[in-house]
Amino acid sequence: MKNLFAILAALMLAACSIQKQAPAVRTFDELPYPFPVQKAELPDGLSVAYFDEGKGEEVILFIHGLGSYAPAWKKNIEALKADYRCLAIDLPGYGKSSKGKYEASMTYYATVVRDFLTALGIERATLAGHSMGGQIAMTTALAYPGLVKRLILVAPAGFETFHKGERQWFREVLTPTAVKLTTVEQIRENIAWNFYNMPADAEFMISDRIAMRSAEGFDAYCYIIPECVKGMVDQPVFDELPNVKQPAIAIFGHQDNLIPNRFLNGGKTETIGQQGVAKMPNARLLMVDKAGHFVHFERAGVVNEAIREFMRTN
Repeated sequence: MKNLFAILAALMLAACSIQKQAPAVRTFDELPYPFPVQKAELPDGLSVAYFDEGKGEEVILFIHGLGSYAPAWKKNIEALKADYRCLAIDLPGYGKSSKGKYEASMTYYATVVRDFLTALGIERATLAGHSMGGQIAMTTALAYPGLVKRLILVAPAGFETFHKGERQWFREVLTPTAVKLTTVEQIRENIAWNFYNMPADAEFMISDRIAMRSAEGFDAYCYIIPECVKGMVDQPVFDELPNVKQPAIAIFGHQDNLIPNRFLNGGKTETIGQQGVAKMPNARLLMVDKAGHFVHFERAGVVNEAIREFMRTN
């Protein structure tokens, strides 16, 4: 049983713990980002770092997943900025945004999304969310339906359900210390679970993750990840999906190793996708072959074309 817990804890860190030799940084602001970084000042003293690429009338706001950051969307922004205004944020606690002991609930981050768009004078946007970012996007659509025009859900959390005991296990198994002290062997195994076949151009995720260990604010980063896990399990969205009225597309990789949780639920990723989409009144499912949890990075061309078609027809 202890070995099972260790394996599960390693998988929980798969999207956020990557390590190899890389230059240290003193602050998160020193991490190399693929686009110029701007910062929006929000209520409660929050500073949210973001990309703002493209000048189309339609706005897509990209929201990263657990332990990730805005650069994870770089392949999508590079392609889509020709047609759309592409915004991508570092959520509070992540990347170059403010660090602190935030609530990290899904409703908290939905409020951040609202305040961010308001600060930029954007009345309505399409939300694209990966993994935890997908659950945040759906929570935002439920809380502020007039703000959200469409939903692009990439391997979203929230379609998979867990019973009370499983939710309590998630709250207890992952700690800030576990995030901070993940071994090299665990880290290398973890990152492999995010991809069907990890591409060479994803190596920046490794170098950035190791570099940030020396940065001021790293302890806060280690703190926010378990809090986000609690936020996801404490505010499940599945039963509320019939109230998500916006057009939505859910995109999963056929070879996603993280959804469903192989130890708690098992089964096929497509089954999870189907059960989520079936509860939403205006949603469809796209399964992408030879792609894992980071389907938007691993099969960026397929995903970008699907996004263009979805934006054109909805």
